[in-house]
Amino acid sequence: MNSIQISLTAKNYADALVQTGKDNLLSYDEILKNLEAVLEICNSSKELAEVLKNPSIPDNTKFSIIDDVFKKDISEKIIDFIKVLIEKKRFNEFDGIVEAYRDELDKINNLQRVSVTSAIQLNDDIKQRIIQKLQNRLQKNITAEWLIDKEIIGGLVIKVNDDVIDSSLKNKLENLSKNLI
Repeated sequence: MNSIQISLTAKNYADALVQTGKDNLLSYDEILKNLEAVLEICNSSKELAEVLKNPSIPDNTKFSIIDDVFKKDISEKIIDFIKVLIEKKRFNEFDGIVEAYRDELDKINNLQRVSVTSAIQLNDDIKQRIIQKLQNRLQKNITAEWLIDKEIIGGLVIKVNDDVIDSSLKNKLENLSKNLI
């Protein structure tokens, strides 16, 4: 689960993308696929990201670069969106916009992302039971990120947004030692 800070500006741009999906100009999934492709390209080429964020490089030069790099793989609507970000000097918000869009899409799809940390690799049956319990408790579809941390000794640590359910043996031992002192 990502820990990108999402600004109000990023949320507003993400809302504009959601509206694009509502207006059936592109599907929600197409928008996300395009945004993730741009993000992946920018993350793999730090030089490209720096050029697009650099205020001293003229917008027309950036537009030419965008057309050259993204034309064949990215929807024209998303290319136009990126150009608006550049015009408004907001391309530095792109990561936050993508994360805010994912959050909005999760709300639309009644989806909750969680991370589940265990001391050992869990089998598929146990994973499915955990997901089922979380779905019943949260009344949402669950997408889980499965992590292993041997230091928790046993049990689980489940993170849902900013909430942490810590049933790890390590946590129980720490609490016990605090109560004994």
